[in-house]
Amino acid sequence: MSLSWFIFVTAVFMALQSFVYKRRGFSRLDYTRSFHTPAVFEGEEAVMVERIRNRKLLPIPWLRVESKMNPNLSFYQQSDMAIKHGEFHKSFFSLMPFTGITRRHRILCRRRGCYRLDSAAMTCGDAFGLQETTRDFRVNAELLVYPKLLPLEEVPFPSHSWMGEVTVRRWILEDPFLVAGVREYRYGDPLNRINWKASARTGELMAFHMDHTADPRIMILLNIDLSETMWEAVTDQELIERGISYSATIAQNAIENGIPVGFGSNAYEIDNKKAPIRISPQPGREQLTLLLEIMAKMAVARSCTFFTFLEQELEMDSGPMDILLITPFVGERMQNQISKLRMKGHSVDIILLKSPAEEELHAQHEEPEAEEPARRAGGTREGQAV
Repeated sequence: MSLSWFIFVTAVFMALQSFVYKRRGFSRLDYTRSFHTPAVFEGEEAVMVERIRNRKLLPIPWLRVESKMNPNLSFYQQSDMAIKHGEFHKSFFSLMPFTGITRRHRILCRRRGCYRLDSAAMTCGDAFGLQETTRDFRVNAELLVYPKLLPLEEVPFPSHSWMGEVTVRRWILEDPFLVAGVREYRYGDPLNRINWKASARTGELMAFHMDHTADPRIMILLNIDLSETMWEAVTDQELIERGISYSATIAQNAIENGIPVGFGSNAYEIDNKKAPIRISPQPGREQLTLLLEIMAKMAVARSCTFFTFLEQELEMDSGPMDILLITPFVGERMQNQISKLRMKGHSVDIILLKSPAEEELHAQHEEPEAEEPARRAGGTREGQAV
């Protein structure tokens, strides 16, 4: 009789605890997911932080958190985490009453993009595995992966000194109405340039530092159309990704030299699919951060043809700029639009995007041409020596 009662009590206890976990397993259970930094560059590591807290007396024997993540975010394998097909991630927890757990997962960011984690499925079970309850939790975690920055030497500028020429043109004539800061007084400075407040504060004679009227502005325009007859889909994504890296590299170097930079493209931002991208030239680190964020959120898909995009650029009433076109091709209609931009006072230069095979073929053609003058020069010097 005692054995029967024991079995009966055990069965009642198991059923009761299963019912309790079904009803109360997720109560007073907090879960958050975030990244240690809002943005990293392509190829760098990020850390995803999971925090879970059990704020009740009932312990949680086991808890599974499942989510689908982009395979371009590569997780390092951990004992308490399962990864399937590079996309489906499972974390396992066990929580005592009124305790919390924080876990950090290292991630390798393989590709530029905007990665958002919106939800996670949580499964809670009782101590004997009789009952499983699943519930979706909303999480708001976002990671921006900026384009990969390249050495400036790897950017195929239209001339070897293009960036240097733009930088040199920056320093031409001071504008008496643009104050950029203060500096020490120099012999020859007019009296109306003296900053009396700064002089009294520092105990030395200080003068206003004036900005310059000949500051160039760079406008980077990226064409994601592969040809004039291209349909909607971009078939060579890697080529456009290289163009985005060129754009980010040029923008960073120009802004570090104090040059205002803008960016435009006939692609669209993921949060605004109806409009092409256009950010007017501005100086400063905030502008660089904005450009990198836009490039991270940029979809390799077009909102309009590049012909239409340049027509909109021609209609804008903007002052003279250094326009740098980054494009896989230059068609006849594009040449006409470039001529019109130059007639409006803009300087227009072109960087042609080429596939690795095209670049290798181009390099092979250039090598014999470079060797021939050297061979001739060497023969001449030898003849003179004789």
